[in-house]
Amino acid sequence: PNIQRLGNSGRIRVELPGAKDVARVKNLLQSTAQLEFWVTEKNDQFLPFLSQANEALKKISKEEDKENVETETSKIDALLADVEANDTINSSIKNPLFDYIIGTGYQGGPVIAQFLSKDQKKIEKYLSMPEIRKLLPPEKRFTKFLFGKPDANTKIVDLYAIQSNRDDKPPLSGSVVVDASQSYDQIGSPAVSMQMNGKGARKWEEMTGNAYKDKSNIAIVLDEIVYSAPGVSKGAISGGRSEISGQFTLNEAIDLANVLRAGKLPASAEIIESEIVGPSLGKENIERGINSFAIALLLVLVWMTFYYGRAGIYADTALVLNIVLIFGILAGLGAVLTLPGIAGIVLTIGMSVDANVLIFERIREELTKGKGQKQAVSDGFSNALSSILDANITTGLTALILFVFGSGPIKGFATTLLIGIATSLFTAIFITRMLVDARISKGKILNFSTRTTKNLFKNLSITFLQKRKGAYMFSLCLLTIGVFSLFTNGLNQGVDFVGGRSYTVRFDNNVNPSDIQNNLIEVFGSAEAKTYGSDNQLKITTNYKVDVEGSEVDTEIQEKMFESLKKYLPVNILYDDFLINGSDDKMVGIMSSSKVGPTIADDIKKNSVLAIFGSLLVVFLYILLRFRDWQYSLGAVAAVFHDVLIVLGVFSIAYTWMPFNMEINQAFIAAILTVIGYSLNDTVVVFDRIREFRLINKSWEFNKIVNGALNSTLSRTLNTSFTTLVVLLAIFIFGGESIQGFMFALIIGVMVGTYSSVFIATPVMFDTLRKSIKK
Repeated sequence: PNIQRLGNSGRIRVELPGAKDVARVKNLLQSTAQLEFWVTEKNDQFLPFLSQANEALKKISKEEDKENVETETSKIDALLADVEANDTINSSIKNPLFDYIIGTGYQGGPVIAQFLSKDQKKIEKYLSMPEIRKLLPPEKRFTKFLFGKPDANTKIVDLYAIQSNRDDKPPLSGSVVVDASQSYDQIGSPAVSMQMNGKGARKWEEMTGNAYKDKSNIAIVLDEIVYSAPGVSKGAISGGRSEISGQFTLNEAIDLANVLRAGKLPASAEIIESEIVGPSLGKENIERGINSFAIALLLVLVWMTFYYGRAGIYADTALVLNIVLIFGILAGLGAVLTLPGIAGIVLTIGMSVDANVLIFERIREELTKGKGQKQAVSDGFSNALSSILDANITTGLTALILFVFGSGPIKGFATTLLIGIATSLFTAIFITRMLVDARISKGKILNFSTRTTKNLFKNLSITFLQKRKGAYMFSLCLLTIGVFSLFTNGLNQGVDFVGGRSYTVRFDNNVNPSDIQNNLIEVFGSAEAKTYGSDNQLKITTNYKVDVEGSEVDTEIQEKMFESLKKYLPVNILYDDFLINGSDDKMVGIMSSSKVGPTIADDIKKNSVLAIFGSLLVVFLYILLRFRDWQYSLGAVAAVFHDVLIVLGVFSIAYTWMPFNMEINQAFIAAILTVIGYSLNDTVVVFDRIREFRLINKSWEFNKIVNGALNSTLSRTLNTSFTTLVVLLAIFIFGGESIQGFMFALIIGVMVGTYSSVFIATPVMFDTLRKSIKK
């Protein structure tokens, strides 16, 4: 398992890849291991109390029914009401308690009555009523009533009376247990053996000795459930070793032993956020992730060879080694590889090419100047280093912010991205250099282009700055449309931001989302159903009882959903088959689910805002530190705001008609932060060249310097953007529906980021900095 402590929030995140038994995992996580040992009362001492309680409940029921009758007589005919009222009273007050009792334990034993498990809550309510509690004898006023585990076959549950006290403190608790292990009892059923410490052993000996003398029983209670209540037949038990038995399954016994060995929690754990992916859907996601990974890698390898010739093959070698290093580091860290994590690795493929592109473009420039191959390579690597470091540091800073404020899969995405940036730097600067130097040292010619690409983007003289006003107007139009849509159409916020429950449900035939949505609205009051991937799969979201926690609510929602969707499912499907189970070939029913409580949703919103503005602040300060003039920082941040608003605008406009899910969730925030990093990557490379040109060509006009820098970096800008887009498109097409929205945001972001680095960031910097230069 992967366990993370979430700051000082009092929360932990637990990831269990490969776990198939959902119910078992939930029970294990929410179990407090509050093990207690109590002395039980004898059932014959409580027969008078049960009889008195039954009579008292008759009176209470009669009074309630009379009140109900009086209310009804104001609505219907009085005579009919009297007849119906008499029937109602006679049927409901015969024996409110005794009618539920289906058996008793042996005389003098610890079981005072037996009930069906479905009636347990009603009996608990009866026995906790003040009118019933006051019927207990004075010496028994602190008695508490606990139920045992329901019988797996008959569903019968035993009721025990426990000798409690004013403080409700057990004579002996599980804190004295120092070791526990799964074992088998005398009849071969699973049990749990445990060893107590010295203090516990002495108290245990005292308790068992008294129970032997009084012929009473000791109840072994775990989380307010009596697992067994054995008698003591051979005198006091010394040594502190004992055994818990009580209709355990093997897994239950193993889990209980693990929990006891780990130690009890001071309070029960509550699952406030969960995400469950069934084995079959998880298998599909892995296959799609690997396929998209392989396709993206192949496309990049082919492109680099096509564009840079033999040098491209060396870059490909470094790239493959880079991927091996990433997987090796992740394996060493014991990291859980999720679909966003795979996306982080695949995105690293596209971004890691950037360092090699920067190096090769600078070498080509040096060769164009007439330098020898050895000198050109040396100068190319040296001159590209500054741009490589600046670009990767800015991207790394946004990934670091994402790692700090993200959680779960998003943290996994940030982790792989950070590792990928580090390994990309190493492989590009050292491995590629080693391969290039090895060939040159042998006196062999190394081509950095092919016949097709040799003269591409050479001797460009595009006047970018003269086009900036048109670009400003174009961007203003896009931003106006996007912002207008944000205010009128809004965004499709997922459960991460509003709270609720979301289910991916697959059917055996194509279904109409509108019909199913209308059915679910009748049941839940509010619900949304959208096609998710194929036409036979829907994503169903509801905020029904979003403020209520507990497994009971989860079960209620799933049961109601099953009944509502039954007519769309195979005729012979059972409720248990509809739920997520351990089957690897599950093809129908709930394939995955997620639940986010309102508190978590608020935290996610807050962390998302902090992550975005935190990354902008950090990058603003870094660029200010590197380039000295605040105008560079202003241009970069203006471009980032431009890119983020356009991506948000596109999502606002398109989410109602796009054929894939475009929810605003944690993955979308990860995409926004990645877009910020990518946009800054492009911008910093251009700024770095402007800084270099200002030092070399001090006699040039500033607009000539800026245009020259933009022209000289255009090949790198378009090359890197193209390879990154190829990678993103491969994931978008082949990665599956669960990641399409995430990839779509990145695709829009990369295209807009490429545009803004040339037509927004640089012009804004130029317009603000030239004034101070003139002064």
